[in-house]
Amino acid sequence: MLPIMFKFFKAQEKPIKNYEDFWDWFRTNENSFFEVLKKDGNVERDFTNKIFPKLSQLRDGFFFLAGMIDNRVAELVLTVDGVVKHIPFIEDLVQKAPNLDNWNFTALKPALDIENVKINIGGYEFNSQNLSFYPIESNLCPDEIDIVIAHEDLTDDNKSVITNGIGLFLDCFLGELNFAVSIDNLTVISSEDAKHERIPIQKLKDYLIWREKEFVEKYDAVYYNSGDDRYSGLQAEMQNGNPMLAVINNDLLEWNQKPSHPWILDIDISYDGSHNKGLPDNETYKKLDELENELMLALKDSDGYLNIGRQTADNHRNIYFACKGFRNSSKVTDGILEKYRSEFDGDYELYKDKYWRFFNRFVS
Repeated sequence: MLPIMFKFFKAQEKPIKNYEDFWDWFRTNENSFFEVLKKDGNVERDFTNKIFPKLSQLRDGFFFLAGMIDNRVAELVLTVDGVVKHIPFIEDLVQKAPNLDNWNFTALKPALDIENVKINIGGYEFNSQNLSFYPIESNLCPDEIDIVIAHEDLTDDNKSVITNGIGLFLDCFLGELNFAVSIDNLTVISSEDAKHERIPIQKLKDYLIWREKEFVEKYDAVYYNSGDDRYSGLQAEMQNGNPMLAVINNDLLEWNQKPSHPWILDIDISYDGSHNKGLPDNETYKKLDELENELMLALKDSDGYLNIGRQTADNHRNIYFACKGFRNSSKVTDGILEKYRSEFDGDYELYKDKYWRFFNRFVS
């Protein structure tokens, strides 16, 4: 009977609905969590299996690392595994953390001194001795940061393992935030396949700082007024024969300052169009337009958010923005989608595309 009673009482625990709930719960367990980490107890049973479900109640995509800084202080690093749209929420969670004598709370995996970064995966090492890099520069896309990383042991057979190891190395060396947002394209090669002079990997951080400073100086003051822009209606046929309708800002797609708004926000809203060849009925159209208007009011071009247009087809409406930053874009979108959750299933992607290549399909 004990297992049944245990499950019964666990079911009565207060659900975690907000950041304050999570930290209230953590505070009541902090002493036992600290002892588990300090004494190297059953961490999976008495720490991991308790904290992970609580984090999941807050948001899918929240993860953590934990360990002892010294004999007196434990550290909990809350991470999103590099998924950009979750970053502002994990940062907000840590900002709400209580001050506890025996705990240090950190948002996102911090950058480490390169001498402390030694990764071992599948029998391969990743360190400052066997990794190097060089940038690829393009006259067509001069603002793109395209990095080639060379590892001396890479072959066709172990490329997956080596690529994964390099990703973990950069996550630790650059820090989770910088790795997620500072590199546009990353290519992994063997050292012998390098086509340019290789640079010691320890200089990568300085190179990225220099490129970011250069980018900010070039584009920080650039904004766009779309008030007089022309929009075009497009119609096409999907591979399954269903119609596709799109409304696109033509003038914006011809703009020559695209990199100033490097973050693409793709909002995907699903509806039931099964009786109308994948298109919404009139009532659904009105609701979708209402949702889109709320987004337009909240994400203004004067604040750095440019509405590129929308596409409607196959039971989905996709609404597209190009944004100067990713934090507020994510928070606003998340809040509005949650408001309409009872009427639509919606989600969004947020990724860097400095030259808006995704929208080339709308350009004739």
